[in-house]
Amino acid sequence: MSDPTSKGAPDGGRSDDIVELRLPADGAYLSVLRTATAGLAARLDFTLDEIEDLRIAVDEACALLLTDVPSGAELICQFTLSAEALSVTVSAPSRTGRLPRRHTFAWTVLTALAGEVDAVIADSGVLSITLLKRRGGP
Repeated sequence: MSDPTSKGAPDGGRSDDIVELRLPADGAYLSVLRTATAGLAARLDFTLDEIEDLRIAVDEACALLLTDVPSGAELICQFTLSAEALSVTVSAPSRTGRLPRRHTFAWTVLTALAGEVDAVIADSGVLSITLLKRRGGP
C-alpha cells in the first residue's frame, strides 16, 4: 500500500495507490472482489458502464483461475490505481501450470471489457491475470 503521508512520486508526479485483497479461492467470495472493484473504479471517476465492465472482467478472470486451483488455495487481488487507469491483477496457485488459452471466447470477453489483458505463470506455479482499464478507453 502507498504511504498516506506521501504527496506524490519523487519526481513530483502522483504515485499510484495499491490495494490488495486476499480471499479463499472459492467462487462464494467473488462478490467481495466485484464490490471492491466497483468502489475503487468509482473513486477514479469511471463511468457506470466502465465500472460494470470492470466488475464483469474481474469476475471472468477469477473464473479462469478458479478452474485450476488446488483445494484450500488463496486468491490474491491487487488493484493499482493511477490518475487515468485501474490495473487489477488476480493471482492463485495453479495445479497444472498452464496459461489460459488466448483464442477463447472468455479471453475475447476479457479483452473487450478491460481493454488490456495479460496472463503469466511464475516459477512458483502462481498464475496471474492482469486487467488494465483506462478511463474513457475501450
